Amino acid sequence: MDLTVGCPRCPTPIAQVENRWSCPEHGDVAPLWRPPEASYDAFVDHLHASVGFPTLIPWPVPPAWSVTDFAVVGADPERARATMIACSGTSELDGPVDLIIISEEAGVGLGARIAGTRHDDPGSDISSGSPMVKVHIDHQAVPLWAISTSNATVEWDRSVVAGEASGRWLWLVFRPASALLLLSDDWILRDLSEVGPQLVELPFGGPAPLW
Repeated sequence: MDLTVGCPRCPTPIAQVENRWSCPEHGDVAPLWRPPEASYDAFVDHLHASVGFPTLIPWPVPPAWSVTDFAVVGADPERARATMIACSGTSELDGPVDLIIISEEAGVGLGARIAGTRHDDPGSDISSGSPMVKVHIDHQAVPLWAISTSNATVEWDRSVVAGEASGRWLWLVFRPASALLLLSDDWILRDLSEVGPQLVELPFGGPAPLW
């Protein structure tokens, strides 16, 4: 497997002790597997490491955008608990733009790490008021709420929305913050594990966003 291992909640290196992975900061964790750089071959490894767990991306991918990063959390392929994918490109209003999408089980903490929020899960923002937007996954409308970053642990410019899809948390993180305006109710998110031969045409490469 051409993926490096780390903690899903922080950048601290982790160690395997017998059948457990341990982080000095967070104790026992499910390991996060991430490639040194985004490529088609590394993404095939990613799919093998996340059997049965969706890796979601806007579909079709915007012209001239590419996949710049991805990761899976899980002790083995049959026990994946989270996936992440980042795609980057440009928009007419914002110039360079990064979009990071995380699908995860409750309590994993990867979405919160990337979003920069203080709690593992989206929290009370999900049930506060009406959703900001709805995206579509497998013909199902998934409502998303704006997640406050006012108490964030990082200071970089971004916007965050989150919701629940098929019993998992779904996070979308946009950088810069104004790139959130790209999001609309006609967005379709597709699971790349189900794309098939079209996956060969997906562009990979470019600098991975910081998180």
